[in-house]
Amino acid sequence: MEVKLNKPICFFDLETTGIEVAKDRIVEISILKVFPNGNKECKTWLVNPERSIPARASEIHGITDEKVANEPTFKQLAPQIYAMIKDSDLAGFNSDRFDIPLLVEELLRADIDFDMKNCVTVDVQTIFHKKEERTLSAAYKFYCDKNLDNAHSAAADTEATYEIFKAQLQRYDDLPKDIKALSEYTTRKKAVDFAGFIVLNEDGQEIFSFGKHKGKLVDEVLETEPGYFGWIQNADFPLYTKKVLTGIKLRKLSTKL
Repeated sequence: MEVKLNKPICFFDLETTGIEVAKDRIVEISILKVFPNGNKECKTWLVNPERSIPARASEIHGITDEKVANEPTFKQLAPQIYAMIKDSDLAGFNSDRFDIPLLVEELLRADIDFDMKNCVTVDVQTIFHKKEERTLSAAYKFYCDKNLDNAHSAAADTEATYEIFKAQLQRYDDLPKDIKALSEYTTRKKAVDFAGFIVLNEDGQEIFSFGKHKGKLVDEVLETEPGYFGWIQNADFPLYTKKVLTGIKLRKLSTKL
């Protein structure tokens, strides 16, 4: 793999109860950790989501309530998962928009204060979409000339994503060869909270991307309408969004001291 790694990078994939970051839960997670020296470590866990898995989700990934009934909960697994990823950058397929936000939500629910400030991310899907506009199975066939058997198995999808990433680096000579630059290349928008409720404008300032204050500076909204902070904290927003907003508020308060 011709890419510069300054620290490990974890490719990962989730199978879940659904697609809502703030509400849904992980039922399977697979992590492939690649070290700067080329060594690899891979782990996969089935997870009891402590709720019924919708039939439509089971039809996609094949994981049922019965299959995870005796598996550990995410909170029980969280220390192991955190230990594996805490020193690493993160990568996946559609990971910036879904897998990473949901993983961070689960870690925060498990009382692990995971912060994305210490790592960068690479979304392999974005490279693919910028170059070819296809799905994961099509990407695997296109780049690796292989059929993705057992699709929607976290382990199979994770391994396929890693292989696609290596093939992309070989195919596209113009792709950056270090993770930070690749992260910038695969970032669709400058989201501060990953879920995209708080983003950066062209001047690098935090703004809201939704609702009545869409496009307005977060600092100014917190100043002119203090109750908006409380509304977000009590509403059904992702925990990481709330954490980021709290950090902005505390930063603003500290500048006044």
